[in-house]
Amino acid sequence: MDAPKRRRRLKGWARAALGVLAGAAALAVLWLLVLRPLSVRLATAGTPGAQVEIPDWIDQDLLPINSHSRPGRPLRQVNGVVIHYVGNPSSTAQNNRDYFANLSLTRSTYASSHFVVGLEGEIIQCVPLSEISFCSNDRNDDTIAIEVCHPDETGEFLPETRDSLVRLTAFLCESFGLEEDQIIRHYDVSGKICPRYYVEHPEAWDALKEQIAAAMAPSPSAETAVP
Repeated sequence: MDAPKRRRRLKGWARAALGVLAGAAALAVLWLLVLRPLSVRLATAGTPGAQVEIPDWIDQDLLPINSHSRPGRPLRQVNGVVIHYVGNPSSTAQNNRDYFANLSLTRSTYASSHFVVGLEGEIIQCVPLSEISFCSNDRNDDTIAIEVCHPDETGEFLPETRDSLVRLTAFLCESFGLEEDQIIRHYDVSGKICPRYYVEHPEAWDALKEQIAAAMAPSPSAETAVP
């Protein structure tokens, strides 16, 4: 075979290979950006959380669907709300949300939460209420997780942070028909000292739960009860 024919054949193979690679890349993009999110939406459409409308005082900044922080697995039941602390003093809600998102690239661990409450009271939603998050060990499948920022190693929440946490947790309890005793700490699930201040100061935890209960709208039966 002469050199010109060989070069033409090689160029033909190269063009074919590039075409195959381009097609595979296009299919991968289609899967990641369109088909996989659509499959998750269809799988989670019938979950209790799919019907909950998120109020405008919560910023939605959902994580990309990925195996390490937002697997897209349906949350079939909601039997509780689990409170955590971030364990990283002075980090913001956005810092923690971005850390969860970056796990899709680093794959260094499995972690996420449905919400993060920040130092100034800002609230970011990271995972839809129709999906599980990786936050509460063997209660991932039936609870909503809230990570809470704190200014120092004690883990005590600032007043503005605590106020937003109370508002958010009351909203979730009302949305899913939960009672005060279904608000729990990560500690109550696995024994982990989280949220630290509210494990080491159980009276502060009791006071926080009382605040949340007071913020919850009374049930219809309570409103119509005869004294």
